[in-house]
Amino acid sequence: MGRSRYRVVGKNVPHFITCTVLNWIPLFTRPQTAEIVLEAIQHRQAQSLWRVYGYVLLENHLHMVVQADDLAGEVARFKSYTARRLIDCLEACQAERLLKQLAFFRKAHKHDRDYQVWEEGAHPQAIENEQVLRQKLEYIHQNPVKRGYVDDPAHWRYSSARNYAGQPGLVPVFKEWL
Repeated sequence: MGRSRYRVVGKNVPHFITCTVLNWIPLFTRPQTAEIVLEAIQHRQAQSLWRVYGYVLLENHLHMVVQADDLAGEVARFKSYTARRLIDCLEACQAERLLKQLAFFRKAHKHDRDYQVWEEGAHPQAIENEQVLRQKLEYIHQNPVKRGYVDDPAHWRYSSARNYAGQPGLVPVFKEWL
């Protein structure tokens, strides 16, 4: 998970993670780029048995409460895969302005690539009890409300708030802890 001081503490514990686009570039304003991230989450759920408790995808970052056997490795693979797919998508859409930003802000030590999509690390924080889980889910779901995008968390399309409100969400979530 990069050069972060945060560490995954166990495979049987959900973690709150944040994946931030390099330099907070607004990359997920297009439905097709958001869909890449959501499809990758669903793939990890099916193939790598991710247990996603909650998520929100905003224009420049993703918050999740997630659990997996090798969470650090899983998040690294997720970020690598989505970065490649996002770059391919931006090239196909001829999104030159975004590509130039991803090239310009690429960290100097990333010699093996032309672009960098994600900031290093995911700042994993272990969720040690139900109270902290509820707090993190509330934080996640209120994120678009605090930014003024919606008045009701369930109105944000790219959020598990819909799942918890009894509406169909775009990504299934693990709610058996309730």
